[in-house]
Amino acid sequence: MTGVWLGVDVGTVRVGVARSDPAGVLATPLVTLRRDAHANRDIAELAALVAEHGAVGVVVGLPRTLAGREGPSARFAREYAALLAAAIDPIRVEHVDERLTTVSAERKLSEGGVRGSRAKRAVIDQAAAVELLQHWLDSRRD
Repeated sequence: MTGVWLGVDVGTVRVGVARSDPAGVLATPLVTLRRDAHANRDIAELAALVAEHGAVGVVVGLPRTLAGREGPSARFAREYAALLAAAIDPIRVEHVDERLTTVSAERKLSEGGVRGSRAKRAVIDQAAAVELLQHWLDSRRD
């Protein structure tokens, strides 16, 4: 578990990325990438981030319904994770349940004084990536 992990909140328009510290204790925001469904430039950018940060693994959020089922968004996330896994092999790619991470991230941003939808859009995907990565890191320590 030790080493840097990246957390990825993948959407159809943007991809939020977070990074852990080398001890695997704390997740922090890293960057928001523009999703490129045609040429997959965002996959290449993620692979470059994995190399740049010396990541030992990547955690991709898996959006499930409140009932725990997987729908089209989860299938999209799994396909995205498979593309990423092929690009960064042999680095591990794992999934984490990301239910309510965006809601939680939005609430924390509002509580932190981030106002306006434009400002929020600029950081919400990174904040959601932090939420899902932090949840994954915490679950590994328990």
